[in-house]
Amino acid sequence: MADDYLVRIGKLIRDARQHRGWTQTQLADALSTSQSAVNRIERGNQNISLEMIARIGEALDSEIVSLGYAGPMHLRVVGGRRLSGSIDVKTSKNACVALLCASLLNKGRTVLRRVARIEEVYRLLEVLNSIGVRTRWINDGKDLEIVPPARLEMDAMDADAARRTRSIIMFLGPLLHRMDRFKLPYAGGCDLGTRTIEPHMIALRRFGLDISATEGIYHAEVQRMSPDRPIVLTERGDTVTENALLAAARNAGTTVIRNASSNYMVQDLCFFLEALGVRVDGIGTTTLTVHGVPEIDVDVDYSPSEDPVEAMSLLAAAVVTESELTIRRVPIEFLEIELAVLEEMGLDHDRSAEYAADNGRTRLIDLTVRPSKLEAPIDKIHPMPFPGLNIDNVPFFAAIAAVAQGQTLIHDWVYDNRAIYLTDLNRLGGRLQLLDPHRVLVEGPTRWRAAEMMCPPALRPAVVVLLAMMAAEGTSVLRNVYVINRGYEDLAERLNSVGAQIEIFRDI
Repeated sequence: MADDYLVRIGKLIRDARQHRGWTQTQLADALSTSQSAVNRIERGNQNISLEMIARIGEALDSEIVSLGYAGPMHLRVVGGRRLSGSIDVKTSKNACVALLCASLLNKGRTVLRRVARIEEVYRLLEVLNSIGVRTRWINDGKDLEIVPPARLEMDAMDADAARRTRSIIMFLGPLLHRMDRFKLPYAGGCDLGTRTIEPHMIALRRFGLDISATEGIYHAEVQRMSPDRPIVLTERGDTVTENALLAAARNAGTTVIRNASSNYMVQDLCFFLEALGVRVDGIGTTTLTVHGVPEIDVDVDYSPSEDPVEAMSLLAAAVVTESELTIRRVPIEFLEIELAVLEEMGLDHDRSAEYAADNGRTRLIDLTVRPSKLEAPIDKIHPMPFPGLNIDNVPFFAAIAAVAQGQTLIHDWVYDNRAIYLTDLNRLGGRLQLLDPHRVLVEGPTRWRAAEMMCPPALRPAVVVLLAMMAAEGTSVLRNVYVINRGYEDLAERLNSVGAQIEIFRDI
């Protein structure tokens, strides 16, 4: 069997094992073999018989292994169905990936509760495992335990997994405390146009990190120092702020970060750092003061909060399908502007009293959305840093505006390409006019129609297309939905639980 096939089969087995929530040792026990043998199989370093492939498929209860050559995942959507009942919001994708990176700060055991089981998390786990970090799903696969090694094996990093996630850039902040030099592959993820990492470099240079880039690799050298004055971020970005926080956490002394993002994932990271013993003043503002500690060696247990962008996705699903749906565990602090805009458009909804998330800090509500006659907003829809309208929620307004009466201007000034992907809604009956790479004019209301199409290569526009398919009478097909699985856990199955009809299939 060719080496590349062995590697592909190994990755399929690893993905199926992780989806089951098993460790390599648990799979080895089920197969009556050794953990080292499972490790070799997953790395593609051991010949494997068809009989063993069948045994692994049976042990993992997974057709992914036995039908691994079937190709990418697709969705078949029977639209025109009303949703009903209630659905819970999962934990934040962006918070979870930041906390996985932050676990590198800690020499002790980290437990993260209800971690999002998504491809972005799996890719980061593959990277962490490859450099020697031990991770395992515990409590029936609900929670994640992370135990770092005394020494990271950076030369063994799974570069393919690293290139498939943008989050790898947040390794820079923790790693500059652990090594004098290291390499990281270029960050990947969604195709959203050119995005420079220069703001990261400007911030981290103040801690002594120097980066050169050649042939798809960042080469990092560290001559540690403490910032002698406040760090002013040249971009109020989420990951830039997180990287600065991660660098400041183990910097002996006080670091002031100005023009910081105060978005939901940044706040969750601050709460986690406090659990590690790092004091952070100014959480929720644009000036963060970090009282770092040079060594962190604690056993920590933390619950990331719910995802406001997933909450917006579910809200948009109800609006577009003209359904009554209760969305539970909505982090209202990070959805207030969106709801204010929707109220002006005519959204009929109720909110429960506020209650605390499992982290004890984030405010949650239950939100019931009912069928509404919407009017296009007078002002354009555009993102702003928190507490403004979230940049990742802008695409959902394209689908919502498409069912409203009148014209809506959507201005996505942050990303180069994402507005272009929103015009894929025209394949489903939408009337969207691309004015330039950042602005789209949406005409409503829309009579949706079924279609078969490829999934846009950007996460939120891909979900917007799926929601429109749910509203369209007839059967639609959305092909190659890996990008959706990067950011949503079991989205099709969960939508089916409230009345959607979405079938997952692969080409055979």
